[in-house]
Amino acid sequence: MSHGNPPPAPHSSWPGPLPKQSPQHRPPPPHHADYLLPWQSSGTAPDSGSPGTPDASGAPAPAPGRHSDLRRLRTSYRVLRRTAALTALGYFVAFLLLSGYAKDLLDQPLFGGLNIGLALGLGQLPVTLLAITLYERTARRTADPLAARLRRAGAAR
Repeated sequence: MSHGNPPPAPHSSWPGPLPKQSPQHRPPPPHHADYLLPWQSSGTAPDSGSPGTPDASGAPAPAPGRHSDLRRLRTSYRVLRRTAALTALGYFVAFLLLSGYAKDLLDQPLFGGLNIGLALGLGQLPVTLLAITLYERTARRTADPLAARLRRAGAAR
């Protein structure tokens, strides 16, 4: 028995039609200052929401996430990650290739019971620790100051 009510929508658990939102409960547009990230400027955000639209001064507004300092920061971290990963993984892959194709070379004794293969295997830990140390040191000198500057600039807005 339907009692005169329309059947519910197939994917809705609401018993009737959804209430209409009043204009005062509508969320602000995406270029509203509350939605901007710290490196984005609320003064230059275009009203049309399209990046690159000129603002009142006639200069094009920077696209969100395309700020030059932010690009430099992302590039800096990307270079650091790739360098550290390729250092550690490159050593590991070289060790695997040597162990698969140059067994005679790795079996040569160095001194006592230590051969070249065991020395290279034990050398993985220092190489990985060196990659981590160089990553942290370089990040502290290059990327972290840039990140702190962006953070301060975002907090000042």
